[in-house]
Amino acid sequence: MKRGSVIIDVCIDTGGCFETSEVTTHEKPTFVKNNVIHYCVPNIPSRYSKTASISISNIISPFLLQIAEDGGIESAIRCNPGLKHGIYNYHGLLTNRSIADWFGLKYADINLIVF
Repeated sequence: MKRGSVIIDVCIDTGGCFETSEVTTHEKPTFVKNNVIHYCVPNIPSRYSKTASISISNIISPFLLQIAEDGGIESAIRCNPGLKHGIYNYHGLLTNRSIADWFGLKYADINLIVF
């Protein structure tokens, strides 16, 4: 990257997305490595909690309304493949294979639980 470039690692709370990333804080949010300015603060929205709450509400509300229109969560999971792929835990069963493999936990296929 060019000298003085800036990268913002918004995935630092899950390990980061750049080889040169290191966790920083709101008190000391940046550092320079290889002449590139890095900003790697975990949970960036926590600094602006009211704005973050409004934003997440604006994103989630349409999903909740759609779930209600579909007749509940089970029906919504059947109707919306995107929602189905976003379910990580259903009725106490872990339904995300990547997480199960990562932590060595039992996995249940959501397609076998919700018909």
